[in-house]
Amino acid sequence: MASDAVYAGFIRWFKQRASRLLTGIISLIVTMLGLLAFTFTLSHLSPIDPVLQLAGDHASESTYDQARHSLGLDQPVIMQFWHYLAHLAQGDMGISRITTQPVFSDLLRTFPATFELATCAILVGATGGIILALLAALKPGSVLDNLVRLISLLGFSVPVFWLGLLGLLLFYAVLHWSAGPGRLDDIWIYSLEPHTGLVLVDAWLSGDSDMFRNAIAHLWLPVAVLGLLSMASITRLLRAALLEESNKEYVVLARAKGAGRWRILIRHVLPNVRGTLITVLVIAYTSLLEGSVLTETVFAWPGVGRYLTNALFAADTPAILGATLMIGTLFILLNALADALTYLTDPRTR
Repeated sequence: MASDAVYAGFIRWFKQRASRLLTGIISLIVTMLGLLAFTFTLSHLSPIDPVLQLAGDHASESTYDQARHSLGLDQPVIMQFWHYLAHLAQGDMGISRITTQPVFSDLLRTFPATFELATCAILVGATGGIILALLAALKPGSVLDNLVRLISLLGFSVPVFWLGLLGLLLFYAVLHWSAGPGRLDDIWIYSLEPHTGLVLVDAWLSGDSDMFRNAIAHLWLPVAVLGLLSMASITRLLRAALLEESNKEYVVLARAKGAGRWRILIRHVLPNVRGTLITVLVIAYTSLLEGSVLTETVFAWPGVGRYLTNALFAADTPAILGATLMIGTLFILLNALADALTYLTDPRTR
C-alpha cells in the first residue's frame, strides 16, 4: 500500500510538472509568433522600398518587377509571412540586405559583444544596487535614504544616450581616461584572434597585456553608463521590497528582543525578499540585453543593438526579424528562468 501511494504521488507530481512545461512551451511559441507577426507587419509599413535598394533608383520597370519578384514582395503579406516561418523552421533566418550574409551568422557574430557589455554592466549595477538598497532600508527617511532615492531617480531620469555622450566628452576627449568608442584600438583589432567573441577573454587568452588593458579602457565607460541605469532600477525596486518586509510582525518581534537593525536586515529581511531580488536582477539583465541600442550606437559597439539599428534604417526585414526573434526569445527564457529560480529557492511559492 505504501509503494502504491508513493507511485501515485510521483505520477501526480510528474503530471503537474509536465503540464507546467507544456504550458510554458505553448506560451513561448504563441508569444514568439505574435512578436514576429507584429514586427513583420510593421516592417512592411516602412516608407523605405527594399526593391529600390536592390535595383537602384533609376531601374526600369521590368528590372523593378524582377527584383520585387526575387524578394517575394509580389505575394500577399500573409504568404510572405508563411514562407518566412517555413524557412525559419529549417533554421534559415534569411539573408541580410546590408551585409549580404545569413542573418543567423550576423547574430552569432554580434551577440558576444552585447553579452559581454550587458554582463559586465549587470555585475556593476547589481552590486551597487543591492548595497544602496540595503543602506536606504537601514534607516528609512534619513539623509542617506534620501540620497539613495535621489541617485535612483537620476538614473531613471537621465537619457542614456545623453549620459553616454557626456561621458565620452569628459572621460575621452578631456581627461583621456577612456579609450573611446569601439572595442579595441585599430592596432589591436586586426591582430586579435576571436576565439570566444568576448574581447576581454580573447585578449586575456592572447597573452598580450597591452591589448587586455586596451580592451578594459574601451569597456569601462559603456559599462558604467549601463551599470548606472540598471543600478537605479534595482535600488528602487529592492528598497521598496525591503521596506515592505521590514514592517511585518517578525521584524518587530526581533527588534523587541534587541536584535540590531543591520543583523535583522541581512539575516531575516533580505532572505525573505530573494524572490523579488531574483526577478529584479533578471529583468534588469534582460533590459540590458535588449535595450542597449542607444548605448551601442553612441559607443560604436558592434553588438546586436547597433546591428538592429542599422537594419531599421535600411528596412532590412530579415535582419530586423532575426534580431527581434533573438531578443524576444532571450526575454522569455530569462523570465522563465527567474520564475524557476524563485520556485526553487523560495518554499512559499511552492
